[in-house]
Amino acid sequence: MLPFIRSDLAQFTAYKPHPSSGTAQPVSSQTQLDRLDTNESPYDLPPELKEKLAWTYQQVIETNRYPDGGHEELKNAIAEYINESASLGTSVFTTANISVGNGSDELIRSILIASCLGEGSILVANPTFSMYAILAQVLSIPVVQVTRNEANFEIDLTAAQTALEQTQNPPIRAVFVVHPNSPTANALTTAELAWLRSLPEHILVVIDEAYFEFSQTTLVNELSHRPNWVILRTFSKAFRLAAMRVGYCIAHPELITIIEKVRLPYNLPSFSITSALVALQNRKLLLNSISQTLSERAKLIETLSQQPELQVWDSATNFIYLRLKQNHSHPQDAALKNLNQKLKANGTLIREISGGLRITVGTPQENIRTLTRLQAALTGLKSEQLTQ
Repeated sequence: MLPFIRSDLAQFTAYKPHPSSGTAQPVSSQTQLDRLDTNESPYDLPPELKEKLAWTYQQVIETNRYPDGGHEELKNAIAEYINESASLGTSVFTTANISVGNGSDELIRSILIASCLGEGSILVANPTFSMYAILAQVLSIPVVQVTRNEANFEIDLTAAQTALEQTQNPPIRAVFVVHPNSPTANALTTAELAWLRSLPEHILVVIDEAYFEFSQTTLVNELSHRPNWVILRTFSKAFRLAAMRVGYCIAHPELITIIEKVRLPYNLPSFSITSALVALQNRKLLLNSISQTLSERAKLIETLSQQPELQVWDSATNFIYLRLKQNHSHPQDAALKNLNQKLKANGTLIREISGGLRITVGTPQENIRTLTRLQAALTGLKSEQLTQ
């Protein structure tokens, strides 16, 4: 139909936002649903911060003017937060160490362009965040995939090292990991960290810390002596700004300079920049909700672990990952799909992914409803299996 379009894109599967909604209706309008499928915070910004942002939009932001293309004020605030949250000196990280993007996705794309486009491939360990491979494929960058241990989701390090040594034409130029991983919620192990530290400087190591505020585990203190490492962060999770699409990366100044060269100009709208600044200025208020999320996460894991049909893993994030225990009389994929559909029919959206279910930790009320609906769905599934 379109001979001028790349042939590989015809078979390409794009990222699907809110795959659990199953409707063309905007998810934001589906207020009757408990939306626990995209790892967002269940809490909106407090009214007083929304009022402040509304006033700023009315009185300060000039919509006929381009936004601040250099992000200097925001970068300063981010640097202060990075140093504070890692208990570092106030000047360890500065604006020279930071690039800001329209969500982490834009930064991933910029990193791929800067490191691999036309010259290299990337390594990912599945299951993991799908956008690394999707964005690489969009750019015609080959993706080398290895697996994880099915018991604890640790990367198959032997396979990963073999891939690094044997992949040629083009060689692997970048390794992408999430710390903690999505969708499996596990942090990098001692062995995985040792492997990453052993990688030569001609390989870029991208460590996605999207869930840092929940895990409180970071590797930023190693960046000063690892010029081939870059850390990704986001305002979409704990800072409650998923609608604003603000991400940032931290790296050696020389690497940041290159990333800044390939990013689009004026890539963040003025309102997004202002929202991120307000969130950082009020970080103690916003991050106070984390303790409740962690408490609710523990309750969910404890209750779900008592279900004999489920295998539930520990989590270092704001979501949990579980699978159905193997039942040879009923196909696993069909049972998962059945469970997911039953939950959606009763008002709870979760994510069916990588042979399991990923459930975002919601409000206490949402979590109670989720447990009740999941229990009912499991009971229904058992009844169906008995009658087959």
